[in-house]
Amino acid sequence: MQVWDELTGQSEAIDVFRSAAEAAAAGRDGMTHSWLITGPPGSGRSNLAFAFATALLSPGNPDGDEATRRQVAARTHPDLGVLSTERVIISIEEVRSLVASSQFSPSVSRYRVMIIEDADRMTERTSNVLLKALEEPPPRTVWILCAPSEADLIPTVRSRVRSVRLRVPSVEDVAELITRRDGVDAELAIRAAREAQSHIGMAHRLATNADARARREQTLQAALGIRSVSGAVSAAATLLEVATADAKAITEERDAEERESAMRSLGIEPGGTIPPALRSQLKSLEEDQKRRATRSLRDGLDRIMVDLMSLYRDVLLLQLGVATEPINREISDQLQRAAEESTPAQTLETLDAITTARQRIDANVAPALALEAMLITARRQPR
Repeated sequence: MQVWDELTGQSEAIDVFRSAAEAAAAGRDGMTHSWLITGPPGSGRSNLAFAFATALLSPGNPDGDEATRRQVAARTHPDLGVLSTERVIISIEEVRSLVASSQFSPSVSRYRVMIIEDADRMTERTSNVLLKALEEPPPRTVWILCAPSEADLIPTVRSRVRSVRLRVPSVEDVAELITRRDGVDAELAIRAAREAQSHIGMAHRLATNADARARREQTLQAALGIRSVSGAVSAAATLLEVATADAKAITEERDAEERESAMRSLGIEPGGTIPPALRSQLKSLEEDQKRRATRSLRDGLDRIMVDLMSLYRDVLLLQLGVATEPINREISDQLQRAAEESTPAQTLETLDAITTARQRIDANVAPALALEAMLITARRQPR
């Protein structure tokens, strides 16, 4: 199996990276040492970055060998460096550490590959630390940055990387990948890919997790049932509860595993007393988990608002008489009633309010207040 087989809907980008990997394996010109992969969330930026890393680290094989593929997947390859933050921003200390490790020569491969996921989370000061490494990289070091768009990085960084843009994969491509990789029923995979709007990670979660599907359904029903200001406030509380439950489901099990692993590595028996000298290490782990929970909650709120945008997008298309398949096809009757209970201008107002709420939450506004202000515009009176 080739390393590129796990990717979908990005044939042009795959051709670019595969050609570069072939040139590197053959020792020809055509290899760039600084790359930027851009594309919308869920388009497969990180997957493509790690596939390219596997191809570069595999001995003379641009399609990736199995041993290297396993090491890259486990993030244990000695010539691979990864910065994948689960905080709101990437700290300057994390980038300094990665830049320092990038100066070492590769130990078992032709290249040393450094990957920064979510490079848009670097502040300007942090980006300037990375800039020097991009300007004068060691001859056998390759940098791969991932971000939603080029505009998310400072101009000096953009000018020193080769940019490859990804597109939104089709619903059919995402469904085919989920069916082939996860063994999901084809009909369920199509529905999950459509409702996730071709976001590969979210489509996988909807297809394989019944609770995630139920939480999405609860989100849409809460929005459709708003009839008054008090109803909007109640719906905001419901959506915040849904997002919190979603974030908790993602992080709770992982947090417990990390704590158990940390205690085992420190030689502490399960349920045993933690020695005072080791408490600081566990406290540091707990602080990292709290920061991850904050980001997970923000991501959950953003997913909820993306789902609401798909809902009101369907309503608007019905109001305008556009003949296209709705994203939320399973609730077509409710969409039709919602279209009859409002005007296109009101629906556009709600869509604008959702965009504003996303910006406010990103700017640290209290989520409950942002959701309430958003949902007040969504109240409708039955005709």
